[in-house]
Amino acid sequence: MSLDKDQVQHIAMLARLKLSDEEYAENVKKLSKIVEFVDQLSSADTDGVVPMAHPLDAAQRLRPDAVTDINERDRFQENAPAVSDGLYLVPKVIE
Repeated sequence: MSLDKDQVQHIAMLARLKLSDEEYAENVKKLSKIVEFVDQLSSADTDGVVPMAHPLDAAQRLRPDAVTDINERDRFQENAPAVSDGLYLVPKVIE
């Protein structure tokens, strides 16, 4: 599949690129080569290939899921101008 100038103009507009006419011709060729290469990769036989999450066969080191910080909400809210039930009260900004 090759791209045409209209498709490259659309891609350039989406990417917010301003290209000259010479640059469009050059980018049509380059992007068409990229798309053709991806098409070529798509034709590779991947039956029986197991997807992998990571290229190395390593296990994730895990830590225990335990709370290590103490709850200091009351101390933090001492400086707040308005608090109710542990929540900060703020003025209404949208009518």
